[in-house]
Amino acid sequence: MPKALATGADGVPWIDRVVASLAAAGCAPILVMLGAAPDAPVPALARPRTVADWNGGLSSTLRAALLAAGETSAEVAVLVPVDVPDIPPTVLARVLRASGGGSDALARAVYGRRPGHPAVLGRAHWTAAAAAASGDQGAGPYLARSGALQVECADLWHGRDVDRPEPTGVTARRC
Repeated sequence: MPKALATGADGVPWIDRVVASLAAAGCAPILVMLGAAPDAPVPALARPRTVADWNGGLSSTLRAALLAAGETSAEVAVLVPVDVPDIPPTVLARVLRASGGGSDALARAVYGRRPGHPAVLGRAHWTAAAAAASGDQGAGPYLARSGALQVECADLWHGRDVDRPEPTGVTARRC
């Protein structure tokens, strides 16, 4: 099942949760990349974008996201996958604030030194990060190689994605 169709045990779509957290942290515009489920519903305040070559892995989604961000006036891209539906706005705001928010920003959340989300990339990094992405690896290797600021967020959240067994109660939404 595509993650774009996933919901929590309470029936709230993961996409809705992530978009709400981004909005609460002051992020705008909010672009939602859709691959395997290009017609998945997204909240009204988000702009859906289709990732035509989504089966090329996470790198395809990253490249599409940074290309779409390039069509906006944004100076930074805040990267958050849909499989962290419970990411609190406080985490997003902390990493964004620590990054400085300029075109040269480069930061990512860490949880007890374990890299996680979000990642913040300033516009000056978008082309290089997109070019460096390969297969099922997104911005992580680029962030590590480029000396991204590591922003500790374990005091705010656990940082685990829903692919891991700890979080439970996830169901699929039928469309």
